Amino acid sequence: MNSLILIGAMLISGILAIASLFLLLKFRWPAPAQWFIKSYVAALSPLLAVMSWLTFLIGLLNSSYVLVLISLFEALVFTSYYIRVTNPPEPSTGFESAFGINWQKQLQPGQKKLFLSSRIFFKLPPVHRPRLEQNIAFATIPGTNRKLLCDIWQPPLHVKPSGLAFIYMHGSAYYLLDKDFCTRPLFTHLASQGHVIMDVAYRLAPETDFMGMVHDVQRAIVWMKDHDDKYGIDRKRIVLGGGSAGGHLALLTAYTSHDLQFKSEELHDKDISVRAVASLYGPTDLAALYYHTNQHLIAQSRNNEQKKKASMQLPSWMAKRMGSEFHRLGFDKDFKNAGLMAPLLGGTPDECPEEYDWFSPIHHVHPYCPPTFLMHGHHDVMVPVSSTIQLHDLLKEKHVPTVMHILPQTDHAFDLILPAISPSAHTAFYDLERFLALFVKNAYTPVIKLKKKQVHPLIYS
Repeated sequence: MNSLILIGAMLISGILAIASLFLLLKFRWPAPAQWFIKSYVAALSPLLAVMSWLTFLIGLLNSSYVLVLISLFEALVFTSYYIRVTNPPEPSTGFESAFGINWQKQLQPGQKKLFLSSRIFFKLPPVHRPRLEQNIAFATIPGTNRKLLCDIWQPPLHVKPSGLAFIYMHGSAYYLLDKDFCTRPLFTHLASQGHVIMDVAYRLAPETDFMGMVHDVQRAIVWMKDHDDKYGIDRKRIVLGGGSAGGHLALLTAYTSHDLQFKSEELHDKDISVRAVASLYGPTDLAALYYHTNQHLIAQSRNNEQKKKASMQLPSWMAKRMGSEFHRLGFDKDFKNAGLMAPLLGGTPDECPEEYDWFSPIHHVHPYCPPTFLMHGHHDVMVPVSSTIQLHDLLKEKHVPTVMHILPQTDHAFDLILPAISPSAHTAFYDLERFLALFVKNAYTPVIKLKKKQVHPLIYS
């Protein structure tokens, strides 16, 4: 019996050892399979750590020193990751740096009661179910019958509204996916704290370009402000946010709210400013994104049309398992250009550098940018973390309150993979809920340090 247990433990330990290597390695795109495995290993790291320590004990009890050494290695990898990813951000980039050492005293007591009590817990605690209204038309594209849709998450009836609205743009690689994709745990959590969530389905390529996507975000802002009474929100307390491509669009829209060259024509007399902006692993420099994902090499290798077509098709079993979601999320499209910059911007960074700069948030930093929240995985295979760090530094130079949390050994979309048990997702929930709470009524009031007694054009009250 002991020999069977030992053999089973060795097999499990071997699998765990391979899995642990994915946490240590930093991959380069294209590496979708490696990203997929690493994301799930990271999400399951608490459970894998427990399994590793159990195999370590079995090795000790059976005097199997090979099993002891292998299990100890993987247990330390998983445990170390769990501890590191649930640490707070560095003091120089955290809430204290952005909002002062007494920032927590500025939070409303009613909001603090609804927070996660700790960064470290095994599973998201249950919350009361919010109210969800789906497929609301919030705009019609001028000159067409094309309607833009959103979902609205409202607090449970017994929860006091915070007055804050969080407008969220989903990740998409600018070509795929849709609202209501793996975000329900986050929206349920935030809505249970009194916030109203607007989950936006903006237009994607090739239907529109970057400017069209920005205009769709602007339309969402205006619609929410026009419906402030209906949803019980304060039009001065709207926070923009998103993940990946959605994070990029949120930053770009927030930073250019007073730039008439970005404003949609039908909104010329509308206020599209926001109180704050939050980006989860959103691209901030499109030229850096181009080279980080090796798009210059991918373009050169696309000389075999048949091979290219084959590589763009999902396995039939996956399509069958997804069912209607396969079509809703755009996987039935020809998505060979998903995430590629050249088709969207008209060329490479060498051919049209102005276009890359124009649509990069990092080139629109100014002292009037709204307070910003940035979260990124250090091992992000799809979006360069270096650009997020650079954006933080530029914002700090302009005295814009900015929180940045870089999660070690963490890859792209960490908040969407098994968020109920993922420690990186828990960290994202923990930080984001506190950032949003700073902009609830009577909470934080930004102090913008400007020269020559300049007045900040955004009104905070």
